[in-house]
Amino acid sequence: MDWDKYFTSNSNDNTTSAHLQCRELAHVMVAAGVRHAVLSPGSRNAPLIIALAREPRINKWVVTDERSAAFVAVGMAQRLQQPVMIACTSGSALLDYAPAIAEAYYRQLPIIVVSADRPREWIDQNDSQTIRQCGALAAVVKHSYDLPTMLDNDDSRWYTNRLLNDAAITATTYPMGPVHINMPFGDPLCHTVAMPQTMPRIIARPAISHTLPAQEAQRLADTIATSRRVLVVAGFHHQSDSLNRALSHLAKHDNVAILTETISNLHDDNFIQAIDRTLASMPTGDAAHYAPQLLITMGGALVSKVAKKFLRRYPAEQEWRIGIDHCTIDTMQHLTMRIDTPPETFFTQIDGLLPAHDSTPQQNGNSYAQLWRNLAESALQRHQRYVAAAPWCDLKAFSMIIPSIPSNYTLHLSNGTSIRYAQLFGSEIKHLCYCNRGTSGIDGSTSTALGTSIVAPDGETSLLITGDMSFGYDLAGIASQYNSARFKVIVMCNGGGNIFRFLNGTSALPELEQYFEASRPVRFHAIAEAFGLSYYEAHSAATLAATLPQFYSCQRQALLAIYTPAQENATILRRYFGM
Repeated sequence: MDWDKYFTSNSNDNTTSAHLQCRELAHVMVAAGVRHAVLSPGSRNAPLIIALAREPRINKWVVTDERSAAFVAVGMAQRLQQPVMIACTSGSALLDYAPAIAEAYYRQLPIIVVSADRPREWIDQNDSQTIRQCGALAAVVKHSYDLPTMLDNDDSRWYTNRLLNDAAITATTYPMGPVHINMPFGDPLCHTVAMPQTMPRIIARPAISHTLPAQEAQRLADTIATSRRVLVVAGFHHQSDSLNRALSHLAKHDNVAILTETISNLHDDNFIQAIDRTLASMPTGDAAHYAPQLLITMGGALVSKVAKKFLRRYPAEQEWRIGIDHCTIDTMQHLTMRIDTPPETFFTQIDGLLPAHDSTPQQNGNSYAQLWRNLAESALQRHQRYVAAAPWCDLKAFSMIIPSIPSNYTLHLSNGTSIRYAQLFGSEIKHLCYCNRGTSGIDGSTSTALGTSIVAPDGETSLLITGDMSFGYDLAGIASQYNSARFKVIVMCNGGGNIFRFLNGTSALPELEQYFEASRPVRFHAIAEAFGLSYYEAHSAATLAATLPQFYSCQRQALLAIYTPAQENATILRRYFGM
């Protein structure tokens, strides 16, 4: 597809918005590294659209639905690890950004929210499309900025430039995160002026080193080296070769075990990469033997409730939290040290200070690392036997989907059962993997995956595995004009909110089907036809095996609906965990 028509300016007259703050915004954000802006149509934001549309250094993407637009930006930012701008009109449009901006805040993604507004004197005066926008996203952004309406003197122009520079610096400074810039505009909105020859002031910020002082780093390395049982647990994290390399070296030490989740994007044969299935195989009464003396946590929120329960019940003597966070993260309730250093920096620095690992690690099960590896191997064998014997169900379908995913695919998982099933196959997933686990919301999974597919490098395809309820929640992602063969979707059609059949609290409630699962028949073939997708479906292991190659090789955007029995899914998964 020729994307150029979507982000190339249609103007040939070398003009831009007459509103100075819009011109300043475009130049400051380019200097901050913004190369993508997701715009939603409106009238009050016409000055923003004009200025950005005529800025050739920023790629523009037009998404009408503001909730979807913000999640598209989340997908772009997570793949690029760069700031992305979103811009909307005045009124409730800004509030539609809230779910995605909350996700970005807890994922530390630098989304720059720009909202057009009416002049302050017209707020609460029954003028159309006005709400109290200033600070509307304050709880889920690093900072909110409210710009002046009139830039009619030197001080107001200086003030506006300073705020825009501060917003760019704040969004891209660790811990990174979203910021909100509210820009009131008076009429006229669509006037233009000649492109200025002088550029606005850019406040530079040099890169800051987050390495530990040498003496402190050596002290921490010595603690790791002398602790008999060191457990590293990694939650969601962006792909980092340097972090992967440092942790791979650390995992060769006999006193260290490393547990990683599917969305931590860390891969090594010595890592425990399927936490839930491993912990489910732990012999009754043996849990204390696996408890760490030193626990090191990193990354975002853990998907695994089993891991959190285990680590809270068997607290470590010392617990370190690695990462630059918005606040003190004490998930296991026994934190003893907060180390404000990015994980890739910390583990790389520590790697150079640890004594050489034993080149012939113990194989008799006496070491802490081998104890965990033996448990993981036992869990894998149990898992394979159980899955092989299982009838047609979600678990069986995932056992076929995961190994079939082509190597050039990026995997996206929706919340609910999709991410939890994938966790059981963690050691088989070598792909770049994402899930909206900042807030773990059901909304926006499709749009987020779409955003990643738009900015992914040539040759990469984004695959979303989602549930029927999640899919229905974000149809705007399917309706987008930017869908292409580089974006494919698998929908697990298991009767709605199937996770509620598995959870102890809701599974026995008489209200389960009507109020929690909220199942309803969805004509997925009609949705595919309406939005121009190739459509496939599977109702059994045999039809899925035959369909998957066709689905992957399709040269258009494609949707695969996999139908599984709702009640049997929950029963089979509960038995898997011995419940």
